[in-house]
Amino acid sequence: MSKNVGFMPGCSLPSYTPEGVKKTMQYLKEVYPSLGGVQKCCGKGTKALGQEDKFYERFAGLQNDIDSVGIEKIIVACQNCFKTIKETSNHTEVESLWTILPKIGLPDEVRGKAKDSDVVFGIHDSCSTRYEKEIQDGIRWIMNELGYKVVETEYSKENARCCGFGGMIVPANPDLAKRVMQRRADDFESDYVVVYCAACRSSMMKVGKKAFHILDLLWGPVVYANSDAPEDVLSSPAKSWINRYKSKCVIKSVIKS
Repeated sequence: MSKNVGFMPGCSLPSYTPEGVKKTMQYLKEVYPSLGGVQKCCGKGTKALGQEDKFYERFAGLQNDIDSVGIEKIIVACQNCFKTIKETSNHTEVESLWTILPKIGLPDEVRGKAKDSDVVFGIHDSCSTRYEKEIQDGIRWIMNELGYKVVETEYSKENARCCGFGGMIVPANPDLAKRVMQRRADDFESDYVVVYCAACRSSMMKVGKKAFHILDLLWGPVVYANSDAPEDVLSSPAKSWINRYKSKCVIKSVIKS
């Protein structure tokens, strides 16, 4: 018996790209016609600050929302959400979007679309899933299917370094955060970096890299050597919250369609 499937984009991705959330959900709905959706914080931030009681309170709210719409398996785009739900929920199955896509395949119209791109991307692996090889391999599979060229760095996959955004370091110690961001950026020879976390993208943008979320490459125009990276929306709280509201509306509209 198939499980009721839902999609959860996380916090930073909806704040960055409502359009990316929309196109991703529309494609997933082709595969899972009864797809549900949840947009809520998993509570990882409170856990990182050591506020265990607050964390479990927040996660209980998320779990209640998941259960209330009948979702038995949740597909997540955020690595922190993946790890948090995997470690905390006792009955909701969780899988990363980046391992689902290799299983269901990409739309025919995007496969090979970037074969003529002259950009070589460095890949920034999210440190929260440093040991999740299947997720890392999934990202590289998507890049290959799209036709983009990539180059690996010494500090990738299981050796991945933090982008400088993790552990609530930005509000706690912004100067240290900037140094960590710069150290990570210096690992890449290429000016172009692909990430699969919107917060990681913002970190790399802050220190001068042309950083793209993999959904930008999947659903957006082909990137060439003269292409500029999208705006660092997460640096603007107002724009971020507006986008998050737009994403919430998008999720509702796709589910009802």
